[in-house]
Amino acid sequence: MTIRLTKREAFRFLLEHQGLIGAKRFQGKAGILSYIRQAGCIQFDPVDVCGKNADLTLQSRVSEYRPRMLWNLLYEDRDLIDYFDKNLSILPIEDWPLCRDAAGWFLEDGRSRSAAETVRDEVIAAIRTRGPLCSADLALTDKVPWFWADSPLGRVVLESLYYEGVLIIHHKEGTRKYYALTEDHISPDRGLNASKASRETLRDLRVFRRIGAVGMLWNRRSDAFLSIADLHSPERNHVFETLVNNGLIVSAEVEGMSSPLYLRKSDEPRLRASLERRSVPARVEFLAPLDPMMWDRNLIRELTGFDYTWEIYTVEAKRKFGYYVLPLLYGDRLVGRVEFVCDRKKRILILKNRWLEPGFRSSNRFETAFAKATERFQHFNDCDQTEDRRCG
Repeated sequence: MTIRLTKREAFRFLLEHQGLIGAKRFQGKAGILSYIRQAGCIQFDPVDVCGKNADLTLQSRVSEYRPRMLWNLLYEDRDLIDYFDKNLSILPIEDWPLCRDAAGWFLEDGRSRSAAETVRDEVIAAIRTRGPLCSADLALTDKVPWFWADSPLGRVVLESLYYEGVLIIHHKEGTRKYYALTEDHISPDRGLNASKASRETLRDLRVFRRIGAVGMLWNRRSDAFLSIADLHSPERNHVFETLVNNGLIVSAEVEGMSSPLYLRKSDEPRLRASLERRSVPARVEFLAPLDPMMWDRNLIRELTGFDYTWEIYTVEAKRKFGYYVLPLLYGDRLVGRVEFVCDRKKRILILKNRWLEPGFRSSNRFETAFAKATERFQHFNDCDQTEDRRCG
């Protein structure tokens, strides 16, 4: 039976899937794990203007979220791991073998550096003897070519071994990463010795995970598929056909859209629940720039008309809004953008600016919900007060 949806229904399903509508269904550390397992991964970015991207993603979904919860799951409980998936990401430990194999292919495609091989055994021996180390702990300061720029050999060999799966990130101190031997922290029952999958199987699995991360995706070129190798149009068509034939995904026709959207077969009950939902509480959330729901911004624009660009890499003179601006969700609508900045020394959250979408009119109900969300955001950022410094 063909699934037919309006654009509004399709977007409301995305919100339902993401836990961004109604009462928050993700609670505490268990909720963090549940959401990240659903998404497959959340992206990590070190920039911290009003919270790092991974923390921003979780605070919008997980009740009473605090960044220390994520730290515990990563570096104490070891239920999550920092690794390479959709670029640098945080993922469930059980998905590490899948992403390790994908990163292995990534390195084999010519991006590893032979210079790292000359000191590989030396670095492994040092970590085995001394425990977790960072690049500053290694007397390997000569610059060699690396991904974006020449880097110290110590960093290059650590990152090479990390992508290969020999090392994991043991913990971080600020932005500094300390590496440890994978075998000391990932047990065989969690995939240490898992057999390598074929390149085609890896590709199919990773596309399937990305569909589950967003909720629905189309068979088009998409930023949601970032870092999945060998996914040009013919290969992508083959992957979608395989997933449909295996009963893992189903298609939905959306009114006014030329391309169908695909969702996981297992998510059909949630789609039905979203279609039956009649009322939406007036909940405001501030979304992360790299939020999984926003991974395909072209799709969000077509469904809602909301056109979001993360302008962190846009020169200031060409920015329409600001350096670190968050999408603003109200109920089942993306109604604007908001810019917060934290003064960490004074423990003040600064509301720098807010832009509402054309056609959206503020109301007492919206302003009350916005104030409550701002108060939650203040506590999430460990600030004592919020100052409204909006221009004009």
